[in-house]
Amino acid sequence: MTPTSDRSCDPRRPHRSRSRLAALTLSAALLGAGAPAAYAAFTGESGAAATAAAPQQAAAGRPYVETSLLFGTARPNGGPAVTDREFRAFVDAVVTPRFPGGLTVQDGYGQYRDAHGTIERERSYELILLRPVSAAGADDPKIEQIRAAYLKRFGQESVARVDDRARVDF
Repeated sequence: MTPTSDRSCDPRRPHRSRSRLAALTLSAALLGAGAPAAYAAFTGESGAAATAAAPQQAAAGRPYVETSLLFGTARPNGGPAVTDREFRAFVDAVVTPRFPGGLTVQDGYGQYRDAHGTIERERSYELILLRPVSAAGADDPKIEQIRAAYLKRFGQESVARVDDRARVDF
């Protein structure tokens, strides 16, 4: 048998993969242990206060209702998906006149089971409206008008609505 140049098979050399694994494990442990101290340095805390759980403070701001509307883009019966341009035009014509004070639109991807039991996967939009609790009741009909307009314009089965309480400060 001829000698081989593969050092990993040489019984006279220590097995390096175990020592490397041990070194990596030790490094990860030391980094993890140092995280609270690093966080404290970043936030300006020191000592035991840095590692103790921070007490919960009352949220700043006023009580609001955060309403999210989830708009799908796939059309029933295989029609072309709602485009970005069509959705922006919808927001400009239907949503903005009802909520001129502001809104947020986020791109998304979602899925749901349609009326025929098929799981539909589609690009989607999330429209977020923040409304003072005192105005929420008066705004509800406007939100329902937006949902109905989208269903009609784009032939959708539904537009999901989620309402949550929030504390908001601008």
